[in-house]
Amino acid sequence: MPLLGKGVAAIWHNVAPDIQSDYNHWHCSEHMPERVGIEGFLRGRRYDAIDGRPQFFHFYETATAAVLTSPAYMQRLNNPTSWTQTIGPHIKDNNRTLSQVVHSIGCGVGAAILTVRMVATDNRETDFFRWVSQELFPLINNKPGVVAAHLLKGDKRASDTETEEKAMREKPDEIADWIIFIEAIDEKTLLKIWTNECLSEKLLIKNGAASASIGTYKLHFSLSSEDLIE
Repeated sequence: MPLLGKGVAAIWHNVAPDIQSDYNHWHCSEHMPERVGIEGFLRGRRYDAIDGRPQFFHFYETATAAVLTSPAYMQRLNNPTSWTQTIGPHIKDNNRTLSQVVHSIGCGVGAAILTVRMVATDNRETDFFRWVSQELFPLINNKPGVVAAHLLKGDKRASDTETEEKAMREKPDEIADWIIFIEAIDEKTLLKIWTNECLSEKLLIKNGAASASIGTYKLHFSLSSEDLIE
């Protein structure tokens, strides 16, 4: 399985252009090492938008979904560093979804990723997850250039937990019900998948989603817990 664990913290947001240089420096040199250094966090990846909003996307793979509500993680969220306190208020339009990995296939990490954030339709989850796992992903994963595909289920209760870091943002975080990631060697591969209706909003809604927000992103930086071992 290409994802390293069974939990994922998936985060999308915008940052004002005049602070992006400092934001990028903070995120790569302090924030990601801080997060990946928490027990149970296995790897973090950050991306910049090719097409879609918000502009920035990053996610963290954890050993289990329970790590995302662990005392170690909560302690970090409620004790932001001074640099985090400077950057935090500039983070806008935040969607932060703590989630469980439902299904994951493929091998390796792609240079580009397609993200789909969905609102669920009541009583369609079982059918939707079965369709994605048994029909959609096997079809997509055989397309040239695709390296991996992942289906996640958001945990609204865990994602809603109030923290000091959340208090710095101007409005509550958005939370997705279901999430799909498709990883590929480049954005052209992802565009072909979306435009030929192998994967489309119409198809997602037909099989159980109420709505879908789509974006494609290029990989900026990846850091694993093993990278921090000296």
